[in-house]
Amino acid sequence: MMRAFGDATRRNIADACASFMRLPDAAAPLALKRAAVVLALTASHDGDDTAFLLTKRASNLRAHRGQWALPGGRCDAGETPVEAALRELDEELALKLPADAVLGLLDDYPTRSGYLITPVVVWAASSDAIVPNPDEVASVHRIALDTIERDDAFDFTDIPESSRRVIRFHHQMSVIHAPTAALIYQFREVLAGRHTRVTDLEQPVFAWK
Repeated sequence: MMRAFGDATRRNIADACASFMRLPDAAAPLALKRAAVVLALTASHDGDDTAFLLTKRASNLRAHRGQWALPGGRCDAGETPVEAALRELDEELALKLPADAVLGLLDDYPTRSGYLITPVVVWAASSDAIVPNPDEVASVHRIALDTIERDDAFDFTDIPESSRRVIRFHHQMSVIHAPTAALIYQFREVLAGRHTRVTDLEQPVFAWK
């Protein structure tokens, strides 16, 4: 379903986020570090549809180099997930957004690599001036929302190392895994008005470190 980029879509997505009953905040185990990522909604390549921003991580990064990811990173001391998300969006893509651009939060997702990620949904009314930081981002892509609403966009598989299902997002010729795939999947479900939990969806073994 095409979602024209404009105020009506912004209101509809804000309403969907407001209706989503997020899992209650729980104190993060000491072993987990707080982090935040951004589902930044903006115009698609042709300017008509609504899309979100997805990045390819730079090849020189210490962890998860070259992987697909939502903009984001670790929360600084005393920083809220929303503050961290907006700061990281600016640092990675030079996209400065005010606090009132935030439409809502999805469920925190605990990763195998020791992070508790808070996904923050924001509305980027203007994204013409995006400049990827080459130290962190190899490329940035606009993924139209109708892409993640296809029946074949996601699938689930099993691995011998875990009893949990591994989620995969199929985009063009790429396979994107959790946590990114899990967070995008939950956002897709929120858009459809469904309260689908993703914290038990598994990551592939290579992402456990």
